[in-house]
Amino acid sequence: MRSYEDLVTHLTPTEFELFVKSHLEKIGTGLTSFEAKHNQKLAGHDGTYQIDVKAVFQALGCDFLVLVECKHQSARVKREVVEVLFNRIIALGAQKGIIFSTAGFQSGAVEFATSHGIALVHVIEGRFTYQVKSAEKEEYYSLPSWIEIPKYVGDFAYINRQGFEGRSSIEIGRMDDLYSFLFNGFVE
Repeated sequence: MRSYEDLVTHLTPTEFELFVKSHLEKIGTGLTSFEAKHNQKLAGHDGTYQIDVKAVFQALGCDFLVLVECKHQSARVKREVVEVLFNRIIALGAQKGIIFSTAGFQSGAVEFATSHGIALVHVIEGRFTYQVKSAEKEEYYSLPSWIEIPKYVGDFAYINRQGFEGRSSIEIGRMDDLYSFLFNGFVE
């Protein structure tokens, strides 16, 4: 049995990108003029960049551009990957960036992302959010028939204003910490 830390979803990289896009569309329904597009080529002042998902919406009378990168891999995302997204945000004049990963993030990536306003979301199978004590490892993540957990959920990693690393489970209907980070720049 695979461990929680080694989990990589069974989606292909393209399916993972489309999965992220569809979830962004679901959470963006409350925003004005929200639109998410997959596999976009955007022209910046210094070149053209391929972006996995481009999200645009209006808020406070302004247009917002969010660049989303999807990393379907078995190794944790390194700081350098977050730095590349940060440089793309600057080059394209975007307001925010988000990286979704199937393998999580190294601590340097979390530190850099938090200090530059980039959200990091580790996508895991929902069953890994439900744990019971069991002598049998195969049963450790077995779900009772009465429980309703989404197939996939996000584990949002951040460092709060006091400098403590935190994690928040996000799914449709439970996005408060991610919204706070994206719009306020921090999580309490």
